[in-house]
Order: sequence, then structure tokens, then C-alpha cells
Amino acid sequence: MSDDNTPWMRLLRELFGDDAEAALAELERMGMDPSALAQASGMLGNPAMMDHVLSQIRSLVTQSQGQDVNWTLAHDVARGVAAQGGDPTVSAQVAQAHRSAISRAQLWLDAATDFDPTGREPQVVSRAEWVEATLPTWRVIAGPVAVSVSRALSAILRGEDGSGSAIEAMGLQGADAGALVQSISPTVCGMHMGQAAGQAARETFGVTDLGFPLLAEPRVTLVPSVIAEFSAGLDIPDDEVLTFLALREAAHVRLFAAAAWLPGHLHNLIERYASGITIDLEALDQAVSEIGVADPAKLQAALTQGIFSPRHSELQEETLASIETLLALIEGWVDDITMRAAAPHLSSIGQLSEMLRRRRAAGGPAEDAFKTLLGLELRPRRMREAAALWREVSLAAGPESRDRIWSHPDLLPTGADLDDRAAWVQRWVSGGTETDDMDRELEAFLSGASGDDTAPPTRDDGDSPSEGGADRP
Repeated sequence: MSDDNTPWMRLLRELFGDDAEAALAELERMGMDPSALAQASGMLGNPAMMDHVLSQIRSLVTQSQGQDVNWTLAHDVARGVAAQGGDPTVSAQVAQAHRSAISRAQLWLDAATDFDPTGREPQVVSRAEWVEATLPTWRVIAGPVAVSVSRALSAILRGEDGSGSAIEAMGLQGADAGALVQSISPTVCGMHMGQAAGQAARETFGVTDLGFPLLAEPRVTLVPSVIAEFSAGLDIPDDEVLTFLALREAAHVRLFAAAAWLPGHLHNLIERYASGITIDLEALDQAVSEIGVADPAKLQAALTQGIFSPRHSELQEETLASIETLLALIEGWVDDITMRAAAPHLSSIGQLSEMLRRRRAAGGPAEDAFKTLLGLELRPRRMREAAALWREVSLAAGPESRDRIWSHPDLLPTGADLDDRAAWVQRWVSGGTETDDMDRELEAFLSGASGDDTAPPTRDDGDSPSEGGADRP
């Protein structure tokens, strides 16, 4: 079987160069029969298949050169995962039905909030199109951590952690074998990113399911195939399910457009959390030792098994609390607005809201993706308290006052405020916030009154919304 003319040896020679004989011996030592594998694969009688396999391997190695993460592979894997089971192009009829639902939702939202729609044309997309639209955001948010994981994995494969090189473990030497191993880390991490994004594409209704937009600009986006699958399991008319989900997506987008600071603030908090992530090198090393480098797919799967250190820094704990509170405030506002907009029109609004809460509590692929990529659970844990707060502000002060809270991050309630929301609502409704006093001081200064000996009165109770809105660290 060592004849260079056999397809199997051509493959090994392509991979390992002069070390192909050593690779073959190692495979046989592990109990593998190369001739049987070659026969089963069909390569012996199909030179075109052999050429295709070699082409794919060359492409992977070439793509990974000079990169910590193979982003081209991440894109291809995400598209492939998203297309599993079929991903038909959105027909004109389906697109029109979803745009009609969005228009209906926008009309109902006009009665529930003063926040305006963006004016951008809504998108109705396939899962593959969802991947294309959102992958740049995934790369920005999760990319730095993926790079860190890739570098740590590469160091372990080279034996820089003192555990011995993966090349030596396979009995291989030479530049070609080294190039292959060097390509493993970018390949594995590219597969990891693509798998997470592709799986999220399979079960997300739009681009705001995580509580923040996955697009650079706020735009209402729906994925019909995912909505249809969700609706099929419910004893509720399809058009009511569609309209309800369109309402939620459109409400999110109105909020992100009106509070232009909000998407960037959330992204910054997530990036701040991610910058403090440390990798459990012992767990990663163990995964490599158990799996080896022969199966990148299994190695990629191992990256989901707790490779991040479970210990958070104090800054990470504070940032995580800020993220959870802010997500709860966003989701609570959307829930309240959706309920108000839909109540006169959808008889099943209560049932739909409860189903979505249960789905969110169980965790979905989007949340799982971020847990896999960042060790971060994006859960609005206090959404019920936040929804009750928005509801109480609306009843006490009206929708305009409620929505004005989003004009600046310092106006938002903190986690402590959610613990005693009645007191916070009372302070807000009374209008005695520290931020209002600061505005009056600034106005006096700009009008030339700042030189007076008598300064405007200020509060000293230290308990206003301007102190660390949404638990800002």
C-alpha cells in the first residue's frame, strides 16, 4: 500500500510530503486500514473524486495561511448548516405576506409608542441570506475571542505548553507536516464560528432575537422558514403568529433607531466582557490529547465543552450584570409595547407571549451560540420585573414619559432599581431626577446665569437614575 501511485498514498503525500510513510504507519498502528477506507470512499475508481478531495485540502491550508481564524470557512460552514433540510428562496408571494404583516404591525405600533419606524424597506430573507447579513456582526463581537482560542490551540499543537507537539505525537516531521498542523487551529475555529452562526440561522425569527440588532443599521427583518416551523407546532392561526413576531421585531427596531446609542452601548459591553475571557488551557489541552488532530470536526465540537475559565474577574461580573439588566429593560419594553399594540387585535396575544417566554427561558440557538463562542449567556433574567416597570410608568406618566427614559443611558433604571421598582417609578414620575437638575444648571450656564451667587438646588440623596444607568460599571 506504500506505492506512490495508489490514491491513498497520493492523498498522504499531498498532506505530509516526505512524512507520508510515517503517517501511514501511524494510521495502521491505530487500527485503520487505509486500503479499506480508500475503497469505501470510492476514490480508487474515481480519480475525479480524488482530485476534488485534494483540492479541498489544498484550499483549507491555503485559506488558513496567515490567519488565526479561517473566516472563509466560517462563512461556508454557516451557509451549509443553515441550509440543512432545505432552505428555499423566498417566493414573491411569501415575501408579500410577510411585508403585509410588518405593515400591519407598524400601524398598530403607532398607537403604542411615539418612536417612529426607520423608513427603511423591511427584509424578508432565507436562512442563507440571514447568514450573509449577520455574519459581519458575529465576526466583530466574537472574532477577538475566536482569535484567542485559535492561538491557544495552535500553541498546544506545537507543544509550547510543555505537553509535547502534536506533530511529534503522530511521528511526523518536516515543513509540510508543520504547515498542516498550523492550518488546524484556523480551520477548527473557523468551523466553530460557522457552526454557531449557522445553527442560530435555523431558529431565529429576525435579527433582534438576542435583544440587540445583528445588522449595522436598524431594519425589520423576518425569516419565513423559521416562522413557519414555529407556527406549525401551535394551535393558533398562522397569520396571528406571523403578526405577533412582526410586532416584536418592529418594536425592537423602533427602539434601536430611536435610542441610537443603544446598539453600540450593548456591543461595547459584550466586547468588554469578552476582553476579560481567559481560556482554560488544561481543558483545551485535554481535548487535543483525547481527540488528536486527525478529526477537526470532533476537535471543533470539543470547543463547546467548557474551554473558558469559569472564574470571572470583578469587572466581568459588573459588566455581566449590566448586560443582563439592559437586555431585561429592552425585552421588558418590547413586551409591554407589543402587548399594548396587539391587545385590541389579536385574541391569542396572551398565549403567544407566554409561549415566547417559555422558549426564551429554555434558551435558543442564538443564546447557545454566544455561550459557545463567549461563555456568555445572553438572558434577560429580570424581564418580568422590567416589563412591570415599563407598564407602571406608562400608567402613571403616559407613553411619552416612558419612552423619554431611553433618551440617555444614565436615565435607565439599574438592577437595584428593579428590586424596588415602585420607588423608582415614583421618583421618575415626580420629575425630581438628578439629570433634570443637571439640565437646569446647564441651561442656566448657557443663558449667562451661571455667574450668580445662588446656584440651582441639587439633590443629595444619591439615588437617582443618573447613577450608573442599567448597572453601568
